Amino acid sequence: MLKLIRRILSLFFWLGITFLFLDVSGIFRPLFSWMMDLQFLPSLMRLDYTVLPLLLFATLVLGRIYCSIICPAGVLQDFFSWIRGWKIFRRNSKARYANRFHYSEPKQWLRITVLVLFIVTIMAGVNALMVLIAPYSAYGRMVITLLRPPYIMLNNILATWSEANDNYLFFTVEQQQLPVILIWISAVSALILLVLSIHGGRTYCNTICPVGTILGFISKYSWLRINVNEDKCIKCGLCEKNCKAACIKVSKDEPVHIDYSRCVVCGNCQQLCPKSAIRYSHHAKTKAEQPASDNDTSTLSRRSFLSISASLFTAAALKADEKTTDGGLAIIEDKKIPSRTTPLTPPGSLSARNLQQHCTACQLCIAQCPNGILSPSQSFDSFMQPEMQYTKGYCRPECKVCAEVCPTDAIRPITIEEKTAIQIGRAVWISKNCIPLTDGVTCGNCAVHCPTGAIQMVPKDKGYTFDTESGRWLDESGNPADLRTTLMIPVVNEEKCIGCGSCEYHCPSRPFSAIYVEGNEVHREV
Repeated sequence: MLKLIRRILSLFFWLGITFLFLDVSGIFRPLFSWMMDLQFLPSLMRLDYTVLPLLLFATLVLGRIYCSIICPAGVLQDFFSWIRGWKIFRRNSKARYANRFHYSEPKQWLRITVLVLFIVTIMAGVNALMVLIAPYSAYGRMVITLLRPPYIMLNNILATWSEANDNYLFFTVEQQQLPVILIWISAVSALILLVLSIHGGRTYCNTICPVGTILGFISKYSWLRINVNEDKCIKCGLCEKNCKAACIKVSKDEPVHIDYSRCVVCGNCQQLCPKSAIRYSHHAKTKAEQPASDNDTSTLSRRSFLSISASLFTAAALKADEKTTDGGLAIIEDKKIPSRTTPLTPPGSLSARNLQQHCTACQLCIAQCPNGILSPSQSFDSFMQPEMQYTKGYCRPECKVCAEVCPTDAIRPITIEEKTAIQIGRAVWISKNCIPLTDGVTCGNCAVHCPTGAIQMVPKDKGYTFDTESGRWLDESGNPADLRTTLMIPVVNEEKCIGCGSCEYHCPSRPFSAIYVEGNEVHREV
């Protein structure tokens, strides 16, 4: 029963978090966004004084149920290790149980070394190591790069079929082009997890993962844990051979040894024990305390697990090849990303430096951005963290999805009013790229689409003045000017500009926009 409950809860969390990363319509965000708040490392990064104590208390009472149920990377390892139990991997295909694992000595030196390096790099503000080995972030990258592209492809196929049948339940989504290095890192991470899980079950959790090391130390003192009744145990070794954490050691002449710092309370040992000698209970109970019957013990164990678990979880409660054409006659050249001195980071991130120190590069904000303007950075100091580019869209003032989904508060929650007053950068005009000057035609797209009115079109030629009373331009003689024959160029009011990128996105100049947004080192209010 313990194993069944764990499987149901872990499957629920795993599917919820996976669909949160795959979501293209926003329907899963209200349903499962609370799950990302329960992730240990993100809650630690944002210093959540509600979730973090809750997770630590749950570990102290129930053991490492976080690693077994809530962590998506942990559940993925269980799936990979389950593959080894298939008949094709068994030496004896008729065997009732697959002898998949064996006890291994704890690699304490490796666990402590990785944890110390992990803490030192975070304190130094260099998150490269954290970004690579953090379980939640690593899983998010794998979903974004390996599962999301086929998911979007399937969605677009359904959207085409629905449209043909006058049904608009689905809509077409553009496939985002991801950096090759991000795809390689995700693929290698998935391969490492696969190999380690098939060979040794929870090897990654118990040797590399810093979250597993922290919670493992606490779980050594957990109130409920796996206990063996030595009077009933026949030393068959089934528990050892099927322990995915490789933490049970069975010896003929010694009591069964369980390394509780590595046990993830999966329930395999309890389910397979032919003599019901293993139970999930308070460790202070001695073998002399014999229950009236095995059924009573099982019922008590299930009740304890269910009641505490219920309290815990209730409280926690292929880029398209098509290009736009002008009348089918000429291909419009794609825009190129300008070289920015300071990178653009989303409103709420305070500054590029603050984002670098707190972001775990889980890619959730990139996946959920409805405007498609967030992409993984390829620079060393902010590797795989989100940065803003305005080639496919702009940051709409009414949107704050990235701030809502960020699990670490690297992008802090903000209101619509606050966002419209945050200047993340300011528009810069490049005269040599501007169409009125290069082609001698009128434009004004940047001024028309500026949501804050920070851009105004003024006559190119000198001698014109603006009359504030009449709201018109006057020529040198003081008469109303005929601007139909006068070229107009943009002027940016930096006190009004918030750096949303609407001007850069809507500028028709190719391949580089005539106006682009340069980031602020520190965001400020306007």
